[in-house]
Amino acid sequence: MALSTPGSSVAMGTSEPLLPDRDPFYRTEEPLGGIEPGTILRSRAVRLGLFGLVPQRISAWQLLYRSTDLNGRPEAAVTTVLMPWGADPAAPRPLVSFQCAIDAVAPMCFPSYALRHGARALGSIPQLELLLIAGALARGWAVSVPDHEGLGGHFGAAREPGYRALDAARAALRFPALGLRAETPIGLWGYSGGGLATAWAAELAAEYAPELDIIGAVAGSPVGDPANAFVRLNGSPFAGFAMVFTAGLARAYPQLEPILRDHLSEEFRALLKRAEHTATFPLLARFAGRDADRHTRAGLVAMLAEPELHTVLDEIRPGAQAPAMPMLILQAVNDEVIAVADIDAHVSRYLDRGAHIHYLRDRLSMHLPLQFLGAPAMIDWLADRFDEVPLDSPGVQTIWSVALSARARTQHLGFAALLVRMLTGRAIRVRHQRRPQIPQPRRLRGIETG
Repeated sequence: MALSTPGSSVAMGTSEPLLPDRDPFYRTEEPLGGIEPGTILRSRAVRLGLFGLVPQRISAWQLLYRSTDLNGRPEAAVTTVLMPWGADPAAPRPLVSFQCAIDAVAPMCFPSYALRHGARALGSIPQLELLLIAGALARGWAVSVPDHEGLGGHFGAAREPGYRALDAARAALRFPALGLRAETPIGLWGYSGGGLATAWAAELAAEYAPELDIIGAVAGSPVGDPANAFVRLNGSPFAGFAMVFTAGLARAYPQLEPILRDHLSEEFRALLKRAEHTATFPLLARFAGRDADRHTRAGLVAMLAEPELHTVLDEIRPGAQAPAMPMLILQAVNDEVIAVADIDAHVSRYLDRGAHIHYLRDRLSMHLPLQFLGAPAMIDWLADRFDEVPLDSPGVQTIWSVALSARARTQHLGFAALLVRMLTGRAIRVRHQRRPQIPQPRRLRGIETG
């Protein structure tokens, strides 16, 4: 079942689109309990824009579909599905579910809004990631970009991002304009907050969506332990991440509200409210160095020791379940945002449970640069899975840089050319590339540091 788009929302025009919390497209009054997850409730064609300004020649639609929240209740969610410009929907192609690093709870940062032409979302991370999405389209792949935090902006919640990504893939397979089939191979891809969402989707897929043919998952810097990240980032130049993470958890877990009210000062709770309406990069600039410990009545350690909060922090740590599909995990050794030790531990949890993980640790890069420096390795690994190239042995390898090879440099020139096409509004069409082999791990298990 698919309903038409409400006429009050701008779709293909040049006007500013409505924010998700004001757009009737996102709302449904229909009871969802008897509707199968992944069912399309509504669809519309949309126009994408680079930083909201330059209209993109990319075929794009948005789907409102039935999904599931962290408590197993039915909900509506939105994904943006894309095809290369002029692509024949009758031609076979794989599907990539790209989980953006939303890392905010403000509706302006949801990909379904931030990626649209006319969107006022300067400072949102999805606008930067459109280049990576275009790189997947240039391979000839269809792409689904789910709002994996849901309509409520549940940044940091357990399981929900995985449910929404998997149900978005189900919806994409059912959307006639993409021409996909039930047996279409699917890859998962995301970095940072999007890497964490990808990890949840990978862990949940076998049980929640066993019919999907997911051939592999790429998770760059997937946080590893959100609670550790919160403590480490608090009071740092990246304290804004800790603040918006707190705001997101309070939305997803209402039982935390009394704890926050009892422990946090009124001033700090007011700052959390401001964080809920701020895009990611302005948020980081505004709250750099902010220390929650100075705004707690008994200290941060006492707040984190509250049993209910401790239970939630344990629940949101990924790695308790082995993904059924192979994974590539990429992490900067000297990452200033996500500690390599947390990713090492995350990978070890997967390896101990028998998962097939290829873990690359990059010595020279840092957090945000690695997302783009590592793009060729990540996208090529997915391409190898789609082409059924034999897998390397699972394990861990520390290398100097994923960007040092001649092939990587050539691919970055290709991304630069792609960016020029996007800046000039030229069509993003299919282009063919050969793929390199990424380095093989030298050990089958454990964290290698040499």
